[in-house]
Amino acid sequence: MHRYRSHTCGDLRKSDVGREVRISGWLHNRRNLGGVVFIDLRDHYGIVQLVVRPGDESFESLSSMRKETVLCISGTVVARSEGNVNPELPTGEVEVEVIGGVEVLGTCEVLPLSVFPEEPVSEERRLTYRFLDLRRGHMHDNIMLRSAVIRRIREMMTAQGFTEFQTPILSATSPEGARDFLVPSRLHPGRFYALPQAPQQFKQLMMVAGFDRYFQIAPCFRDEDSRADRSPGEFYQLDIEMSFVEQQDVFEVVEAVMTNIFHEFAPGRETTSPYPHITFRDALLRYGTDKPDLRARLELVDVSDVFATSQFRAFAGQHVRALPVPNTAGQPRSFFDQMRLWLSHKARRAWPGCASKTTDT
Repeated sequence: MHRYRSHTCGDLRKSDVGREVRISGWLHNRRNLGGVVFIDLRDHYGIVQLVVRPGDESFESLSSMRKETVLCISGTVVARSEGNVNPELPTGEVEVEVIGGVEVLGTCEVLPLSVFPEEPVSEERRLTYRFLDLRRGHMHDNIMLRSAVIRRIREMMTAQGFTEFQTPILSATSPEGARDFLVPSRLHPGRFYALPQAPQQFKQLMMVAGFDRYFQIAPCFRDEDSRADRSPGEFYQLDIEMSFVEQQDVFEVVEAVMTNIFHEFAPGRETTSPYPHITFRDALLRYGTDKPDLRARLELVDVSDVFATSQFRAFAGQHVRALPVPNTAGQPRSFFDQMRLWLSHKARRAWPGCASKTTDT
């Protein structure tokens, strides 16, 4: 039998009943019920329940062992009774009865944050003990989801005839939208490399060199403030270049990739295919921004005729659009003032000249 494991913690099923196994992992949880100790052992692949009975040489040590201790155990797979089956776990129909000693591969002190149960913890503490934070279930799932999405993107892009290239990380600085991150050169004192804000020049070089379809899961480095949809300093993007194509060709490639990604990894999310096409002008007139969130289902409407003969000079004879928001009759004036300022801000960012064309209300 293998030194550390014959199976992973997520492998065991009812078909393995009666088999002697060796598994290794972290002590996820421990329960002492009527003298019998139940332990949830966790590794990257899943969780399996261990049973330790009085009289076993490891009973005393396991009864008081701290969570997150790393263990290697040997035992026999047994079926759980019908009333004790855990349908939430793939291994929920079986448990491993520990027989013989347990090898402690890594001891554990008192934890600065809880891996299980997952309690609310400040971001500063989570980042200080990042290795513990990444053991927690939702963080582990997020990391694996990101990997699965990127793998699927690669598969779909390759299936559509694209070739993946890598571009340099150390490059010469170039005028772009944000500030560069600089890396000092050891061989040329006083001179610097720049981390690319995007692989723009490199991918264009590939295109004029005759490579027809390019894609890259590209790291981008920008010395700018954080945004709601972008991490500060570094983020990744799907970068695509295509030769001898029209706008619709690009739309079709991106739509196919994004629609399939959402169908596969977020099946509960509503997706519409084909995607609606909205001109820049219509987007501003209907939503007040060039990147509307269509889930909001709130649209500006033209009420110019209402104020056509108004004695209120600011509106009389002007092009006036309003945002009807249901169930807000009881809101105070400050609520509508904030909404007006938000709409005005969004519209001016999307279309700098719109203030002279539209009165916000």
